[in-house]
Amino acid sequence: MTAMAFGNQGNAISPDAPDDRLALIDFGTTIERHFTYGELRKATGAIARALLARGLTRGDRVVILSLNRAEFLFSFLGAMQAGLVAVPVNHKLPADTVRYIIDDCDARIALCDGARLPLVPETLPRLCFDDGFETFLDEGPFVPAQMQPEEPAMFLYTSGSSGRPKGVVLSHYSHIWVVTVRARRAGPTGQRALVAAPLYHMNALGTCQATFAQGDAIVLLPQFAAADYIAAIGRCRVNLLSSVPTMIAMMLRERELLAGTDLSSVRAIRMGSAPVTQSLIEQVRQVFPNVQITNGYGTTEIGPVVFGPHPDGIAQPELSLGYPHHAVQLRLMRDGAEVEDEGVLEVRCEALMTHYHKLPQTTARAMTTDGYYRTGDVFRRDANGFFFFVGREDDMFVCGGENIYPNDVERMLERHPAIHQAAVVPVPDELKGHKPVAFIVRANGVTLEEEAVKAYALANAPAYQHPRRVIFIDEMPLAGTNKIDKRALATYLLSGPAR
Repeated sequence: MTAMAFGNQGNAISPDAPDDRLALIDFGTTIERHFTYGELRKATGAIARALLARGLTRGDRVVILSLNRAEFLFSFLGAMQAGLVAVPVNHKLPADTVRYIIDDCDARIALCDGARLPLVPETLPRLCFDDGFETFLDEGPFVPAQMQPEEPAMFLYTSGSSGRPKGVVLSHYSHIWVVTVRARRAGPTGQRALVAAPLYHMNALGTCQATFAQGDAIVLLPQFAAADYIAAIGRCRVNLLSSVPTMIAMMLRERELLAGTDLSSVRAIRMGSAPVTQSLIEQVRQVFPNVQITNGYGTTEIGPVVFGPHPDGIAQPELSLGYPHHAVQLRLMRDGAEVEDEGVLEVRCEALMTHYHKLPQTTARAMTTDGYYRTGDVFRRDANGFFFFVGREDDMFVCGGENIYPNDVERMLERHPAIHQAAVVPVPDELKGHKPVAFIVRANGVTLEEEAVKAYALANAPAYQHPRRVIFIDEMPLAGTNKIDKRALATYLLSGPAR
């Protein structure tokens, strides 16, 4: 299948999937709903017709603001089928930031669930999934618009960890290319992938697009909750778990629920969007001894196809992201020169964003003159060509003249058998510049004290990496993308009890 076989990213739905094959099991409303591929095609076409009937024209932006549910996915695909631009928005952002995104993308209409309706300005036309949405649909025959490869299909706004969120403009070609080159997991068609990460994020959207393009089925939860996630695995006989590592770590703490659930259907677990630790992999193998574990990497700007298996069949180290994908060009840069061992990753591929919306100078800083995207992620390459994530270039801090990447310290701490999760943040220090502080979630039923954590760190890492303070918490706070919210942890340090 060629990259432009579909012609429209919204229509990247397997043409081989018969109308009566299951496409989606949706838990996004008060009842469990099942949709076939025929119903998927009918619903996306009805939304496309309805949007065009309201006067929207090619290239107009359609905001989607909702918890995960069938209508979210159908609207996302239907908008693109109509030649419009889908703009999923992170509803967990502050209200003024949500309104900034709506204004920045020049939205023409917003489709949302009832709880998110107040986030949309009353001056913008709004349609609510929970109130009369069925009357908005315009059922009938529809042929998806044939798009030019470079035309925008969707805007995905970055989380805005520094400053305002940036609108990443992705073309129709970019993610049609992704679904055509992305390796399909082994097994028969009709496999079921569990999605609980938010659909405004590339992790979940990419899984859903790949699943529909391959003719498989999605099991969709409105949001992540460990108990619901485990229940869905058993109830729906899920084959693939698509996740952020934090989600899997939280699931593994529910030992009684896991023990009482039939998990035998799970064949693969894909974790992405954040680093994976050896400790987490070992815990996964205890519960799922026969699954294939994939440590995925990608960014909104370059998509999820970056690494793959070694061309010579060399076994991939568990903490490696893999070997450069044959269709992607990678390089490591340090001090302005390309290096072989460790540096900032730059990527050139067909999934590359077009630009940042209304931000030409930011786009220019992110792109090299020869077409590579500067990820800002520091990687190490081993002798076999496998890549390992070291940390974010802008997360690195200096302690007494030594560079510290929080991810290095976290991986070390999580090797301790009594530590379930660790998160490290820097605090200012007049003498050292910054010092590391560790937030720790203990493993179930164990006793662990601060001095024991410090002693373990001193024995297993350079002295400058050991946390000068250890704070025990019951659960890590999550950001809108289900990653650990380190800004919340840093805020706690500033506002919490003095030490």
